[in-house]
Amino acid sequence: MHASATPPSTTDTATAVPRKLVIASRESRLALWQAEHVRAALQQYYPACDVSILGMTTRGDQILDRTLSKVGGKGLFVKELEVAMAEGRADLAVHSLKDVPMELPAGFTLAAVMTREDPRDALVSERFASLAEMPPGTVVGTSSLRREAALRARYPHLEIRPLRGNLDTRLAKLDRGDYGAIILAAAGLKRLGLGARIRALLAPEDSLPAAGQGALGIEIRADRPGLAAWLAPLNDKPTFLAVTAERAVSRALGGSCQVPLAAHARWDGTQLRLDAFVALPDGTRCLRASAAGPAASAAEAERLGAGVGDELLAQGAGDILAALADPAGPAGSAAAPAPSDSPT
Repeated sequence: MHASATPPSTTDTATAVPRKLVIASRESRLALWQAEHVRAALQQYYPACDVSILGMTTRGDQILDRTLSKVGGKGLFVKELEVAMAEGRADLAVHSLKDVPMELPAGFTLAAVMTREDPRDALVSERFASLAEMPPGTVVGTSSLRREAALRARYPHLEIRPLRGNLDTRLAKLDRGDYGAIILAAAGLKRLGLGARIRALLAPEDSLPAAGQGALGIEIRADRPGLAAWLAPLNDKPTFLAVTAERAVSRALGGSCQVPLAAHARWDGTQLRLDAFVALPDGTRCLRASAAGPAASAAEAERLGAGVGDELLAQGAGDILAALADPAGPAGSAAAPAPSDSPT
């Protein structure tokens, strides 16, 4: 399965090539790389179109002293971009899909999901080549409750501390010795040419990826079908179906930055294999579920993901969700809860 490489017919006046398109983007180095990647793809298909980038600072970028779960969640990385589209200042927005809420606001839709980069988590450290070789008390930084839960469950002797900031800021904190190692998304490092900083790519049993990790999503207003048609060649169908299944798991569990939740789908021929887990942040309780099946359509991918979500609920995921939603319940983490995965 591959995305179409043929633009819509120019005889369709509803989808006539626009003279200009504006991409709304966060201003971090990685976010701008992503926007430039989409810009280059659009200009390859539509060389007569003037594609520009509107750089913006979001609330998620501004608030670095509190966890995302306490100030609004993943939507803080996309809200200002959606306002720019609603006001007509931008035509589309490019997001790291793992940071796009499971339910988009009314009036918006995902028009395309581009070919996925490596979805795995990466260990970055000057001192250690693996998690297994780290001595007790080694400080590991992460931006994700999902990663925190997985690390605490498998390596309880490590000290897990929150890590905020864009990718360069996080690497700087590691380099000045604040952490013995940090865990980042491999995709961001590779996209910025920093693959050499990766000491190890984490196996799924150590750190199952987040739903949508490594994939870029293009969001537009739902009332612009012509624009959706022109963005269609950028959609990679295998990636789109895989992340559809992953996001269905998260949707079934009401996925938010307060929930340590992972969902990762991969293709095995015509079968889509989906693995997921939900846990308490301290790793004392982790539930896992898997399924495989055909997913030739979005509806089939949704059913696969919903089924895995239902299996987690049958195992008792509802109790974990209730505990996390109760301020007086078990916070799980020994440190302040880390925010959800950010685009960097």
